[in-house]
Amino acid sequence: MAPPPHELTDRFRSNLRHCRRLTELSQEHLALLAAMHRTEIGLLEAGKRTPRIDTLMRLVGSLEVQPGDLLEGIEWIPDRRNPKRGAFWVPQPLHGQTERRADG
Repeated sequence: MAPPPHELTDRFRSNLRHCRRLTELSQEHLALLAAMHRTEIGLLEAGKRTPRIDTLMRLVGSLEVQPGDLLEGIEWIPDRRNPKRGAFWVPQPLHGQTERRADG
């Protein structure tokens, strides 16, 4: 399985860091609340890891946010010709990156 495009990872890591800072939690404290290791939080915020669904839900519960808060700015666009296919899209990439679509 290919790693996700960097635009998706950048958006997720930015959302995670933003939500964590809004709750005034350190990476260590968030890791404790989410039953994770602090280095895992660091890797997620550095964009070196992509969370699985169970990790996403642990973070959501620990941060007391909605899943959409961590996924904000990431969209799934279905292929009109083949509804079983589509692509992730980041309409407003971070740091002035150009818009790109990536098969998902």
